[in-house]
Amino acid sequence: MRPNMPETTPAVLHRAQHCYRAGMPHLARTGLSENWLLRECGHRHWEALAAATGRAVPEFVDDDGCRAYAAFTAVRVSDAKLDALREHDAFEIETALSRSGPARHFSTHRLHCRGEVRANVAMSSAFVRRREAGNNQSVVRARFAALEVPGPAMPTIAPAAAELARLGKQFRAGQWSDELDIARPDRVSGAAVNFLPCPNNDFNGAEFLYFASFQAFVDRAEWQRHRFDAPPSVVRRDLFFHGNLNVGDTLAVRPVAQRADREGLAHWCEVRRGSDGEKIADVVTLKQWRPR
Repeated sequence: MRPNMPETTPAVLHRAQHCYRAGMPHLARTGLSENWLLRECGHRHWEALAAATGRAVPEFVDDDGCRAYAAFTAVRVSDAKLDALREHDAFEIETALSRSGPARHFSTHRLHCRGEVRANVAMSSAFVRRREAGNNQSVVRARFAALEVPGPAMPTIAPAAAELARLGKQFRAGQWSDELDIARPDRVSGAAVNFLPCPNNDFNGAEFLYFASFQAFVDRAEWQRHRFDAPPSVVRRDLFFHGNLNVGDTLAVRPVAQRADREGLAHWCEVRRGSDGEKIADVVTLKQWRPR
């Protein structure tokens, strides 16, 4: 920030709060399901976009008349204590949406249970469309010069949104960042774990590999490598998305760096597309051991 400049905060376009009671759809063996939380927050992000733009449903058509979707470019789960939630617990998620650039948005989601914050989720999105119908490797940014979104023409960007954008560029280039809240893990050249994503489970209704599926593949690869007697619970996870893949293509999850010690488990994984080896995501994970 420049000296003598007043600190500003981004204008909030939409706020909402939703209440839940933890049941089997919400829970995993280690507490509240991180995958469910990502999916729900992604849905709340979409619903907030619709509300902020005066739409009954989140359906968007760009300036070229093409159907466009708000694709996530980065997602951060932080301060997570998902293992504190149990069956029948009541909890709430508070959502706030702001602009972070032309046709770009940033949302925060705070999960409360029994009067305490149990997780924070931050999500950055940009509108995209396909150049070629049915080809997820032809995705480009959508143009929305005429999209009327309440707020200033040049919005103040939330510091967390700016940080995620900067880190995303850094990881895309394969550069480790010491600015994450974890010690630098020892670099490794571990074997990749390969997957064939399933259209019935891993792709969404827009026929993209769903953003939450990346988290699921990284956790499956972690389980393949370690097979812990007592799986650790997530404290923080950063996901940076660079591309997508088509139904029938494979992906590989390869650990670039990892560390396991008394405190927990940390790793940075690259997700690469099988058809051309292109990196489509970086995922940095920090977990802690759960009391036995």
